[in-house]
Order: sequence, then structure tokens, then C-alpha cells
Amino acid sequence: MPDITLTAADGHTLSAYVTGPEDARRALVLAQEIFGVNRHMRNQADRFAAEGFRVIVPALFDRAERGVALGYDAPDVARGRELRGRIDPGLTLLDILAAAAALPPGIPRGIVGYCWGGTVAWHAATRSHAFRAASAWYGGGIAAARHEVPNCPVQMHFGETDASIPLSDVEAIRAAQPGVEIYVYPGAGHGFGCDERGSYSAPDAKLAQQRTLDFLRRHLT
Repeated sequence: MPDITLTAADGHTLSAYVTGPEDARRALVLAQEIFGVNRHMRNQADRFAAEGFRVIVPALFDRAERGVALGYDAPDVARGRELRGRIDPGLTLLDILAAAAALPPGIPRGIVGYCWGGTVAWHAATRSHAFRAASAWYGGGIAAARHEVPNCPVQMHFGETDASIPLSDVEAIRAAQPGVEIYVYPGAGHGFGCDERGSYSAPDAKLAQQRTLDFLRRHLT
């Protein structure tokens, strides 16, 4: 399916990948890692689509550079961080809301985010009322915003050995948000859910995905 073009509230246009049945009963926005709407993000969207969700993946890097689809080696990590640093979080939220608005009307919407997108998913839950559920995978910026109040149920997934998100951050989030489902995966590192990264852990990715699906089906009714 070809990408579509979205228009955010400030007039910015951005690309988005869309997949899944048009007559779905549930819909999702997927928020990207710092690697753009690459093959992994499209594959993740297709996995949710196979479970019956209508899914949209907005190209959040379009505000800095269009058509970004990076790999996972060190130069790409540095490039992704540089691009992320050029984008205001408030504008990213506008792009997420534009994606939500492009989903079929009248059905419940959720958001799932990975890496940078995990933090974006948390912001979407606390700074908007667009979603009925949010699942955040290893979002490194969540701890800094842990006292914000979510407007929908939230679930979080962290790797025990994530070098960029210490367990002290996870425990600080847990203390600030006792109503949030938080899972820590023993021995797992950052990006354990991405099958194109060296840190990929198939058992943990499978478990986190099933927990995410169960959570979304429970709340997107």
C-alpha cells in the first residue's frame, strides 16, 4: 500500500505508512524509533494489521528531513539522535494527532511506541485525549516526564540491562505512576523487540507483543 500524506494542525505535511483492514474494529498509531519509518516499523505495523488493527505509522522525522529510513549501526544511531534533537516534542505531538485523525472514524484508537516513540506514546497519553490506550516500549524520556497525568490506560516495557534506561528510572516511573502496567524483562537490553538489532530477544519480544495485544484488546472496546 502506498504511503499517504497527512497535514498537521500547524500546516506541516508528513508521510505515513498505512496498513490493515479498512473495516477494522480497532485502530493504532505506531510511533517510530529514532530510525525513521524503516523496514522494521513497517513490519511491526503489518504484524498488528494481521491481528485485525488498522494501523498508521507517521514519519515523525519529516519535520527535519523527509524519507528517512535508517539501519541500526553506529552511524545510523548517531544520525537518528541528531534528527530527533532537531524536532520540538510539541510539534511531534501534532503529527501524532494528525495520524490519529486519519484513522477510520468511530472506532477506538490506541498508540504503541518504540524507543523515541515510547516516549512519544507517553506524551500522547498525557498531553492529549486522542487515545484510549498507550503501550510504550523502552521509552528513554519517560522518566523525565513521569509526573504527568495520563488520560488513558498505559502499559510500559523495559529491558533489565538497557544501558540507556537504568532500573532506577524504571522504579522512579513505577513510584510516580502506580496505575501504569510496567514490565521489566530480565536480561533484555534496549531495543529487545526489534528483530534487526543485536539486542533482539525473541522470547521477550514475543511476550511483550502478546501483553501489548491483550492490553489493547482489553481497552480498545
